[in-house]
Amino acid sequence: MPVAFLPSPARGVWHLGPLPVRAYSLCLVGGILLGVWVASRRYLRAGGRPAFIIDAATWAVPFGLAGARLYSVLTEYGSYFGTGHDWLRAFRVWDGGLGMPGAIAAGAAGVWLACRRAGVQVAPVAGAAAPGLSFGLALGCLGNWFTQQYYGRPSALPWAVEISPAHRVPGYENYATFQPAFLYQFGWDVLTGLLVIWAARRLLLPGDRAFALWLALYAAGGYGAESLRIDATRHLFGLRVNQWVLALVFAGSLGYLYRTRRRRGPDQVTGAPPGPDGPASLGHPRPPGRLRTLAQWAGMHR
Repeated sequence: MPVAFLPSPARGVWHLGPLPVRAYSLCLVGGILLGVWVASRRYLRAGGRPAFIIDAATWAVPFGLAGARLYSVLTEYGSYFGTGHDWLRAFRVWDGGLGMPGAIAAGAAGVWLACRRAGVQVAPVAGAAAPGLSFGLALGCLGNWFTQQYYGRPSALPWAVEISPAHRVPGYENYATFQPAFLYQFGWDVLTGLLVIWAARRLLLPGDRAFALWLALYAAGGYGAESLRIDATRHLFGLRVNQWVLALVFAGSLGYLYRTRRRRGPDQVTGAPPGPDGPASLGHPRPPGRLRTLAQWAGMHR
């Protein structure tokens, strides 16, 4: 046991009378709300329809949750089915076990359907959503701190996370502190969101390229976090299945960025009303000399 370490919360469930309130669910819902809020403000700034992001979220959120759980069940089916396992756990989303690649793919399909039904351009929506997704996923990662699920190899670092005996991976029962993979993922997601905002403005990326950049960065960070994990999972040619999926996402995103390298933004939603500094846009550089609070720099306020 190191002298300094990050303790895990003593409990992850509270009760309001007969109603259980789970920390994982609170982080998940908070991440969704944060992501929708950031995306909505950025899309509105580009001249998009008011409240359209909320309408799109009514498609993306259930699609994303279903895709995340399906991905987790398919890639970790040994944890849900077979001797000694309760298959009903496959429906207990509040206990954790959400596959983010499945969530992103299914959620993107939900947004595409919402845009198609409303006759809205997909690229500006994607560009507005990319940083929101990153910040929302960061907050959602903290739910793993309460469930003690997303950690790596044993570690004596000062920021190693303490894992209770009931949550330790078989074979590592004699170790108390481990690499906090969830914390690394949290920091990477926050940094990624800020980098995408900066790149969209300075490099004048249209929305589809900003989203592809976010996908590439997310996949790179996720691959690194997966390489630390020690929980049992399916492997192919020495790598975890999630690592193969993330590697394919990374390669595909880079390929798309290269193929569209001559395209420049910023996105301008058709019919966008001009603001006091000219047309609002997701990638429009900020005029020099303007006060840059964090909220303003993130594109949430004019």
